[in-house]
Amino acid sequence: MSENTPHILVDADACPVKEEIYKVAFRHETPVTVVSNGGIRIPDHPLIQRVVVPADPDAADDWIAERANAKSVIITADILLAERGVNADATVLAPTGKPFTKDSIGSAVATRNLMAELRVGGDQMGGPSAFKKEDRSRFLQALDTALVRLKAAS
Repeated sequence: MSENTPHILVDADACPVKEEIYKVAFRHETPVTVVSNGGIRIPDHPLIQRVVVPADPDAADDWIAERANAKSVIITADILLAERGVNADATVLAPTGKPFTKDSIGSAVATRNLMAELRVGGDQMGGPSAFKKEDRSRFLQALDTALVRLKAAS
């Protein structure tokens, strides 16, 4: 993967939008690397590469963060990986289409840390919102927009 070519890095183990990623990537002829610690099925296509990392908790995050650059689009729901991606000047999107930016990542990390402290303290917390059709649509639009922007900057 060239540092000058846009590419998509997917934190894949719990990613609900893999099919959408492939659809947009094929349309833009953009390479995708699907990173997981399990045997996730991928399309048999020259643009799609699968990387299986050890089952260590941060192995996929580390692999992605080490390769992220200004031409990367990282897809993740993991706030700490999102922060690492933003710090590497990558475009970072949540599976809901929400972008993580230099302006928003600090508050996202702070909220994540607060929620973790509350859970450790025994507070009952709800999980994430259910994934909706609107999230999928917003994600498709956000990924398409990110790739158009990166290709125009090339």
